Amino acid sequence: MNSAWSALENSAARLSSTHLKDLITTSDRYSAFSFRHEGLLLDLSRQRLDPQVLEELIALANSQGMTDAISKLLSGERVNTTENRAALHSALRLPESAELIVDGQDVVSDVHQTLARMEEFVKKIHAGQWRGFTGKPISQVVNIGVGGSDLGPLMVCEALNQFRPDDARDIDLHFVSSMDGSQLANLLLELDAESTLFVLSSKSFGTIDTLANAATAIEWLQERSGLSRELVLKQHFIGVTAAPEKAISWGLAESNLLKFWDWTGGRYSLWSAIGLPIALSVGMHGFKELLAGAHSMDKHFSEAPLTENLPVLLAMTGIWNTNFQDIHAHAILPYDGRLAHLPAYLEQLEMESNGKSVSGQGEAVSHRTCPILWGEIGPNAQHAFYQLLHQGTERVMCDFIVPARRYVDRESTLQDQHQLALANCLAQARVLALGDAALTDGIERPSWQRYFGNQPSTVILLDELTPYNLGSLVALYEHKVYAQAVIWGINPFDQWGVELGKRVANDLITALNKSSKATYDPATEGLLDAIQNLRESR
Repeated sequence: MNSAWSALENSAARLSSTHLKDLITTSDRYSAFSFRHEGLLLDLSRQRLDPQVLEELIALANSQGMTDAISKLLSGERVNTTENRAALHSALRLPESAELIVDGQDVVSDVHQTLARMEEFVKKIHAGQWRGFTGKPISQVVNIGVGGSDLGPLMVCEALNQFRPDDARDIDLHFVSSMDGSQLANLLLELDAESTLFVLSSKSFGTIDTLANAATAIEWLQERSGLSRELVLKQHFIGVTAAPEKAISWGLAESNLLKFWDWTGGRYSLWSAIGLPIALSVGMHGFKELLAGAHSMDKHFSEAPLTENLPVLLAMTGIWNTNFQDIHAHAILPYDGRLAHLPAYLEQLEMESNGKSVSGQGEAVSHRTCPILWGEIGPNAQHAFYQLLHQGTERVMCDFIVPARRYVDRESTLQDQHQLALANCLAQARVLALGDAALTDGIERPSWQRYFGNQPSTVILLDELTPYNLGSLVALYEHKVYAQAVIWGINPFDQWGVELGKRVANDLITALNKSSKATYDPATEGLLDAIQNLRESR
């Protein structure tokens, strides 16, 4: 790398025998390592670093041109080098008064035209004016999508369910993603075909998982309505895509389409028309609050000095752990059940973006990139994998995410339970850092009851979980991912690693249907024979 990288290698050696308990007990530790932006507090005081390391991390960011890289991203330069595209998800949350011209196109105008069209759809559905084949108002909405067309909207709808306005409470939202049809088959048993609307979300409009589920939904509607495919699609399907011509060719009515753009990456698309289920859940006001919170973090990412820049600081502590502390696992631990789907969302955001071994220039990288990321609601995880965190042989970095206040402040029992979650969150972060030193009772315990500590963690404290603060939180992680990609020299906006499997699967479908004479490796041939024998034995 460079001299800044070498300085950090030296600091890693300097701190190699220093335990976290010796770092975090200084009186100014919290004030020196906690940072705030509006309703979000980033506490890095339990990271295994000292002020010198933090300075060296910022020096590394500067040496890699971080400030210039941030400017390129937000101004619409083609930072997605392998696909020669901009990555303009931040433009999706620009206010209408902003200006951004990219390749001669008024991006802000395009975005707000789509938002206005989304609002028309939302109002029509909320008002009971969108009706099914017998004239019943739509009361069930099923989002069919996968990856970014599913994980983001699902996560946000679950997190913000308590913010549903009165006119949205008669709409039940469902999400279907699995290609095997099991989710959809179970759901269809509960739905009333006369009042069900399907939102078909696919950027490319070629995702086989999504189109297979859509075909099943169409067949179900036709069986129950007796209508043609064309009429079923007209009354019971909305399409959200960056490939409207393909959607129309497939059979969707142009009047039922919402469009977005190829510069919107799938895993960054919840801010676009892909967020229609979110708007149906929390209303357009709530959706715009989500956008506003994300835009606020965009401005902070653009304007704050690197020493106070939350996405950069979060990114650089991750760089420290991955590249200088030999930590290759990252746990996401929200201590609020409303954030149940956040770990899965961040798994895609981080690992699909930065799970790369080739640089933006097409060369093999010589350093580690994205760690393995997983997670669970914290209190549940305590009864699942915290044993490994506290007494296992793997070193793991953890993000604890928790709101200080509950939105529903009138229910005292919920407040008591929230206090319990807060106490457990702080306790686990403390024990991971200090180990046995977290207790001061002086009792000597046997080896199997000992806690090593020295596991680094970050605590992200939200004032409360609101649409605005959730928007800021998600944008924080988006920009963290980009900042890490800048350091690693990789492109976080493509995902070529998911393509080959799709092509091979398409080939194997013909083999499973016995319409292919192709030969495969012995392991695959063996399974194909086993599957065929089991099918024929019935």
